[in-house]
Amino acid sequence: MLELVAAFICLTTLLTYVNYRFIGLPPAIGVMVTALLFSLILQGLSLIGFPGLEERVEGLMNQIDFNDLLMHWMLAFLLFAGALHVNLSDLRSYRWPIGLLATLGVLIATVVIGYLAHWVFGMFGWQVPLIYCLLFGALISPTDPIAVLGALRTANAPKPLKTTIVGESLFNDGTAVVVFTVLLGIIQLGETPSIPDTAILFAREAIGGALFGGLIGYATYRMIKSVEQYQVEVMLTLALVIGGSAMCYELHVSAPIAMVVAGLIIGNLGRNLAMNDMTRRYMDGFWELIDDMLNALLFALIGLELLLLPFNWLHLAAGAVLAVAVLLSRLLTVAPAIVLLRRWRPVPKGTVRVLTWGGLRGGVSVALALSLPLGEERDLLLSITYIVVLSSILVQGLSIGRVVRKVSAQP
Repeated sequence: MLELVAAFICLTTLLTYVNYRFIGLPPAIGVMVTALLFSLILQGLSLIGFPGLEERVEGLMNQIDFNDLLMHWMLAFLLFAGALHVNLSDLRSYRWPIGLLATLGVLIATVVIGYLAHWVFGMFGWQVPLIYCLLFGALISPTDPIAVLGALRTANAPKPLKTTIVGESLFNDGTAVVVFTVLLGIIQLGETPSIPDTAILFAREAIGGALFGGLIGYATYRMIKSVEQYQVEVMLTLALVIGGSAMCYELHVSAPIAMVVAGLIIGNLGRNLAMNDMTRRYMDGFWELIDDMLNALLFALIGLELLLLPFNWLHLAAGAVLAVAVLLSRLLTVAPAIVLLRRWRPVPKGTVRVLTWGGLRGGVSVALALSLPLGEERDLLLSITYIVVLSSILVQGLSIGRVVRKVSAQP
């Protein structure tokens, strides 16, 4: 296992260097593109005279549990690092659009995408049960915080838009995971859970995660406030993420939501009331480095996953159609929320356009697809999910900056 980790880190570093030196795309997206090219080169070499090469790399990739690695470990670090730099007062100011998009928006998108997927699959001759199509809607509906934060880092978005997009992406995973879990339980158990059972599951996962994150975040803030040594203070935040995530899975509460809440507390209370200038500098530097490294590793892994998926041209065509359907569902969830919000407060021009185009999908959707039960439906949904995620990151991720600049330039 140690050799696999070493090989993967070395490969990711090489891909990062190639992107920086020769390609020049935004770091995370560039690493994914170079990993995709690497996967295609391996497949080409296997065809022209190096038999077994692709299979050996596939064997190594199969040893990586993408779902466990991302959902149980990497996501906690990335969400905490992202939440550290979110201003709590800004988040509070835009709580209504964030709350609507992160809850009701996910539910509406799940239904809309599910029915559109059922129609598209039938058009291509695949008889996929509606429950699996709704499951696809649940796993593809949340915007991915990692992809969104990476894209917005280089886009000079106005504060209201940036806060809304980032806030939504940090919190909508909890809703999506609960909806996904309920639908998956229907498939596995063959029965629909009652509304009270669903409400209890949501309360335990989402509300329980928020409360637990607040508890450990505040406890860590008090500990940071009692010391004046940056090494100890940085280690306390590292222990918060590692230990807190492990405890979340033991308590069956949402680790992503807990880490977001804890990150907000440390990034606001801790930064303003418990840290001196040196600690802030080292804290920011440490977590920015962790964020950049894990982003590179995650997007390299997404690119290399191409080796493991059963693709054909029908998959590509269906994925392209569903990528448009996902954008359409995004528009249908964003527009009503913004129109409703305009009744109470001013909303910048172009908000619907930026929120729609900025709703990137990423590794969270791939990880949820990988957790589906084995079968033909899983293979199909995994391939389609991968295509939709790739198109989202490559098309929307690379152009969101231009969309933001165009909207910002309007009078």
